Amino acid sequence: MGDKGEQLGVMPLYQALDLAKKKNYDLVEVAPTAVPPVCRLMDYGKFKYEQAKKERDMRKSQKTSILREIRLRPKISEHDFEAKTRSAKKLLEDGDKVKITIMFRGREITHADLGWRLLEKMMEVLKGTVSIERQPVMEGSRMFMILAPISSQQVKPTGQQSKTKASQSEKGNANQPAKAKEEKSEKIKESANA
Repeated sequence: MGDKGEQLGVMPLYQALDLAKKKNYDLVEVAPTAVPPVCRLMDYGKFKYEQAKKERDMRKSQKTSILREIRLRPKISEHDFEAKTRSAKKLLEDGDKVKITIMFRGREITHADLGWRLLEKMMEVLKGTVSIERQPVMEGSRMFMILAPISSQQVKPTGQQSKTKASQSEKGNANQPAKAKEEKSEKIKESANA
């Protein structure tokens, strides 16, 4: 194959190397298992550079999800809880996962239900923007759960789409009783014939 992708035909190796040298290109084997092997004329250094550049661009565009932690105490005040909720919401909007940890000290561990209530309250506030990646778990003197942001692919349908779906389901429900009556009448006819 030529430098622009055109077919040059089948030729011996020495002739292909001579052609590559004349055009100041490299002879690169593309498909070694093919019979005969397929080679291409190209500037191999430029090819490697462009591939490395594409990989760098792909790495830049990828968003890595980081696990961030927010720590709470069972006796947290209302304002502090709201501040922690706001910071969790901000982290989730940035695309990071959030580990919400409730730390118990001393006898507080006997009231683990307070921790459960706090986690439930946090979920209630963040409802619709997060999904629970890991349910609340008690490990030692700490209780935690992991929240992940809902991906942008799981977008709610627009108003017009949801209306059409609702109207279609209503039509389907209206037809169901008629179908049920037809099936019953068919069963009665079959039993009468038998």
